[in-house]
Amino acid sequence: MLAYLAKSIVGAVVVLLVMSFIFFSLQSIIPADPARAIAGPNAPLETVEAMREQLGLDDPAVVQYGRFLFRLAHADLGTSVRTRRPVSDDIREFLPATLELGLVSIALGMVLAGAMAALQFLIPGSAGIRLAMVGVGSTPIFLSALLLAYFFWFQLDWLPGAGRLTYGDFAGPTGLNVIDGILVGRPEVSIDALLHMILPALALALPIGIAVGRSLNGALHEVMRQTYIRTARGKGLGETKVLLRHGLRNAATAPLSMLSLQVRLLFGNLLVVERVFGWPGLGLYAVQAFASADLPAVLGVAIVFGILYIMANTLIEIVQSMADSRINL
Repeated sequence: MLAYLAKSIVGAVVVLLVMSFIFFSLQSIIPADPARAIAGPNAPLETVEAMREQLGLDDPAVVQYGRFLFRLAHADLGTSVRTRRPVSDDIREFLPATLELGLVSIALGMVLAGAMAALQFLIPGSAGIRLAMVGVGSTPIFLSALLLAYFFWFQLDWLPGAGRLTYGDFAGPTGLNVIDGILVGRPEVSIDALLHMILPALALALPIGIAVGRSLNGALHEVMRQTYIRTARGKGLGETKVLLRHGLRNAATAPLSMLSLQVRLLFGNLLVVERVFGWPGLGLYAVQAFASADLPAVLGVAIVFGILYIMANTLIEIVQSMADSRINL
């Protein structure tokens, strides 16, 4: 396990270095001048040139990249062109909202996956269930998010469709409102946070539930035909025990691999869903950074998302090895 973790850390460093080099190279391709953006559109040319010299934009690319890596090693992601604040401070402010939404979305997606796989397993050959899953799974994320907001917020007014919390003055110790409401003894805050989270989390969970559910259903049908399943039934074990003790564990590899892919897609979907529902997280922050040609902020968000994906993928691989002893880390 320790050797695997060490190897994962080294691999993560290499991946982040390659990612940083790619995004740093994009600065010379994208037609945006950070010095002009900071100085302002109406600033005289002398001011812009002075700002370019102050930022070191006239230095050779190798020198700029070396300076960038040195700052990155010290958790310095530069200054945001849009907010005029350190990007690391912005990320610390917006990251808890994205983490909370992402974790709830993955958990909800796994619940939906289990329910969908159970329906298909218990009702084999149901064309209606398969058709519904294909239809929902084929819907673009922006359309499903807009439909959820339209029906459950605008038309029915059952759930809030914008923002993260009604209590604007609330600030908890962890930044995760559901947990903070419990920690500070204010359950109404936790309930309000959950209500605000239902629609964006459901929009993100639907693709996860459909993809993982179909993978789990296919793996279960394959596993339940194996000889050791017939042996377990022959020993007198009930169908529920056979399914839980032998079926799910041996069928977990394929769904977990699909979950790893869906987690990667989740980071892209966050940009859309947080923008639709006005969720104050890194996704909305990145969209606003794109609109302002705020390259330091975009690069900072990309690095954070890369770190989160590597951590999630490593955790999923460990769970796979625990579920199936044939998989060696």
